[in-house]
Amino acid sequence: MSVGELAGLLVAVGWAVLVTLLAVVLVRLSKVLREATVLVSAVTEQAVPLLHDAAEAVHSAQQQLERVDDITANVQDAAANANALSSTVAATLGGPLVKVAAFSYGVRRAVSRQGRPTLPQQDSEREELARLIRAEVRAATAPRTGLLSRVRRAVKG
Repeated sequence: MSVGELAGLLVAVGWAVLVTLLAVVLVRLSKVLREATVLVSAVTEQAVPLLHDAAEAVHSAQQQLERVDDITANVQDAAANANALSSTVAATLGGPLVKVAAFSYGVRRAVSRQGRPTLPQQDSEREELARLIRAEVRAATAPRTGLLSRVRRAVKG
């Protein structure tokens, strides 16, 4: 065997080993590609229903938020109505209550200045005093410009 033939043989063996190694790599690469294809198809099959479920969840959440908006609007209306009612009650009853408080303060102050007051001994004097106090309280608590007096005036004619 000559040197040229030996070199040709070595090159042929090298090419054979290289081709064999390339064949093994290609076989493994084909297995990897097959597994990747199976994985992609499995992910696609599972992702589509998940995306559908997610879309339904978002739609349901949107409906719930709309309901919460309606409830919030109703609560705001109720709060506004309660505020208006409290303003009306304060305007109607506030003035007379202040007058009653001032009257009771005046009575207490007058009593404390005179020392211990003596109650009338006779029933007629007691009744007269009670009638005067009731008339004073009625006069102090009678609404003159409040909502109730307007309603009474409208009902009476």
